[in-house]
Amino acid sequence: MRLWLLRHGQAEPQAASDAARELTVHGREEVRQAAAQLAGRPLTAIFASPYVRAQQTAELVRGALGFAGKVGTVAWLTPDSDPREVLKYLDERAGAEVLLVSHQPLIGALGGLLVHGHRQDPLPMRTASLAELDGDIPAAGLMELLALIHPR
Repeated sequence: MRLWLLRHGQAEPQAASDAARELTVHGREEVRQAAAQLAGRPLTAIFASPYVRAQQTAELVRGALGFAGKVGTVAWLTPDSDPREVLKYLDERAGAEVLLVSHQPLIGALGGLLVHGHRQDPLPMRTASLAELDGDIPAAGLMELLALIHPR
């Protein structure tokens, strides 16, 4: 399985709620840089948190790649979701090439769990950071970090 973890781009600092925060102009540019790293990849699915900034990030990537499928909106990618819950959903997609668009602390903790087998060493995911992981199955400690790309 090839798994791509993308943190949303920079978002406005305040809104009516955390979930309603939108991407800034700079955040949109960060996402375009991340999307360029995915060009030519045979993605089979894109899943995103229901939060506005993650949805905007996923749609920007989908458009940049010309991805024909829809973005799957899932509650298990919100900032405080449990990374172990995410593994249950990924297990159903073993062998696929999937992009997950989410937030800190979840995205860093998930990457750390997949690579190191625990959550004490999360991946350092800044806004629009993109991690590329590979492994036979998406399980704790069984995936290899191939790349971690931060926007300029």
